[in-house]
Amino acid sequence: MKTFFNQLFDYNFFCNKKLIAYCDELDSVPVKSKELFSHVLNAHHIWNARLREEKSAFNVFDIHDPNTWEEIHYENQRATFDITSHTYNFEKRISYESSEGRLFANTVQDILFHIINHSAHHRGQIMMDLRQNGLEPLALDYIFYKR
Repeated sequence: MKTFFNQLFDYNFFCNKKLIAYCDELDSVPVKSKELFSHVLNAHHIWNARLREEKSAFNVFDIHDPNTWEEIHYENQRATFDITSHTYNFEKRISYESSEGRLFANTVQDILFHIINHSAHHRGQIMMDLRQNGLEPLALDYIFYKR
């Protein structure tokens, strides 16, 4: 299970790194793309905090300056690898409070997979936003990463 999640998070890291580098080259990042990628970074951070039973430093819809994305992204990745490296029971249930204040519990593996799926979903929306703003979207499919 650790190997599986480490591979998925390597892919997630690769995609986010490419997107950050792409946006660094733009004169300005489209507003919706900035909002969506900030949300991706926030959600990853929040889920890491829940898995570590810590308080999150970010709210779900905080907007970050693109100049801070790389630092947040690297810290998210580092924290997740720390979590996967020290998890021996991926079926363990983690209790947490949602951003709406409701109580839930999910397994570590469900939360980790959610982070990956959530990130991929919103990166797809970012690619659409880039295209709608006259920019060429990146090809970030998993199979392209594995080639």
